[in-house]
Amino acid sequence: MKATYSLHHINSATHFGFDADDYSRFKFGDAEVSRYFGTDLADGFINEVLAKQPIEKQIVVISSPYSFIPTATFAMKNHFVCRLNRWQAHHGYPVVQETKVHRTITYKEDYGELDAEQRINLIGNDSFHIDKDFLIGKTLLFLDDIKITGSHERMIMKMVDEYGLQNDIYMLYFAELVNKNIHPNIENYLNYHHVKNIFHLNDIINGADFCINTRIVKYILNYDHESFCIFIHDQESNFINLLYDMALGNGYHTIEAYAPNLNFIKQNLLINNNKLIQHGN
Repeated sequence: MKATYSLHHINSATHFGFDADDYSRFKFGDAEVSRYFGTDLADGFINEVLAKQPIEKQIVVISSPYSFIPTATFAMKNHFVCRLNRWQAHHGYPVVQETKVHRTITYKEDYGELDAEQRINLIGNDSFHIDKDFLIGKTLLFLDDIKITGSHERMIMKMVDEYGLQNDIYMLYFAELVNKNIHPNIENYLNYHHVKNIFHLNDIINGADFCINTRIVKYILNYDHESFCIFIHDQESNFINLLYDMALGNGYHTIEAYAPNLNFIKQNLLINNNKLIQHGN
């Protein structure tokens, strides 16, 4: 059995059922927004699906695929799981388990600005991997933040077929584009609604809750070098070290476009004991 559940259905290019600024902040690591996005998704799934047909098998929740740096969905997933566990425990069902879909390819292109064909061409050579034996006899909930063209879902189902998984599967989304007359680049409109330039990241990074993810790392490393240097000089050393280590973990040091900004971090970390020297020295 395969079913899809989306909390919000996007049928308009201007009205989404959620705040576009919040969505943008979520995509760049605002953990407070991730909390209520994940909680709202869990409440919707409980009220519209589980309350009518509970899942008695062991549930496994699986966030969107990643290599080393989690995606924005990962932070949302944490709060989804907490809210779902409360409902499961209250009704005498097993609390959820989690596992990971591993992916092997990283790319610098901004996925949100591509059309359907470009998206599948970009990720079509990627490969997803999962622990098949851990999943036997369990119901799988694959979480993602938004469904635009369904390319990622097709890659997930390709993995399901390749592994011969016989599990019941739910594809869960915070939002789904249901009006196919709207261009898929509406996703980038949402992604950058709050973050218009690199300096708009400061209030997110310096907020009480921040969860680093692939989008913010790629965005910073791909930014024009002069603005990047000004931006990075104003950051705390803890964030700079985190950014550098996440970039290495995802293999971004092998991407030529990221080299100027990543090398600037590397040189200054080595020079001044994990703290950037003043830009220009």
